[in-house]
Amino acid sequence: MIPFKVDLSDKVIAITGAGGVLMSGFAKALAECGAKVALVDRSYDSAKKYADEIGENAFAVQCDCLDKKSIIAAKKQINDKWGKVNFLINGAGGNNAKAQTACETMTPDYDGGQSFFDMEEAGFRFVFDLNITTAFLVTQVFAEDMIGTGGNIINISSMNAYRPLTKIPAYSAAKSGLTNFTEWLAVHFAPCGIRCNAIAPGFFVTKQNKELLFNPDGTPTARTGKILAATPQKKFGKPEDLYGVLLWLASDEASGFVTGVCIPVDGGFSAYSGV
Repeated sequence: MIPFKVDLSDKVIAITGAGGVLMSGFAKALAECGAKVALVDRSYDSAKKYADEIGENAFAVQCDCLDKKSIIAAKKQINDKWGKVNFLINGAGGNNAKAQTACETMTPDYDGGQSFFDMEEAGFRFVFDLNITTAFLVTQVFAEDMIGTGGNIINISSMNAYRPLTKIPAYSAAKSGLTNFTEWLAVHFAPCGIRCNAIAPGFFVTKQNKELLFNPDGTPTARTGKILAATPQKKFGKPEDLYGVLLWLASDEASGFVTGVCIPVDGGFSAYSGV
């Protein structure tokens, strides 16, 4: 399942958004290396399903990552079970249909669905909250455990942080902001021995984007064609493609001098100019 093993038996890890495809995979990979992993998600049932698959090194914690009281309660559950958290992965995030456009570009005579002018302020704010405010609040609560002893924080950014994608302006801007926030945290917490980095996945098929990438009959959408044309390796990533970078960043021995970086895992998408 994982490309190599590192000894993470001294790690107590909280992963937000762990009821999803990518973060549940992270939980499995880290537990396989001996870490104790708390799968934190708004949906307890989704998190528990994956925690049960992992076994005794994992348990599910219900949490609304936009509610500080809920985050504090989640941390208490983990502390009561395993002690202080010394590793945090901010994986909670996502997009919202009210903050995207139906068209890639605007034309003077456009009349084909939700345009930039139709997007709702509430939807735009929600996407920012879901991707940046959650990382702020969760880090504010959990990083307290790391002061004095050191720790590791990994934020989940996106290709959108490098170049904004059409149709999803709020998500693109939010992920760019998250990468910047990662750099800020790395500098701020460096004297405390806390490293903070980000992973920027390229294009992976998840619950959130499946409808954008594939038609109801399973055939690829035009957007999929564009994505693969701009990805030199000509394929979507698989969750396990992220594990090598994850485990490298998780190991203090392997990456102890690495902080404040955002690493793309994208099949070459961010490097390709189109010509």
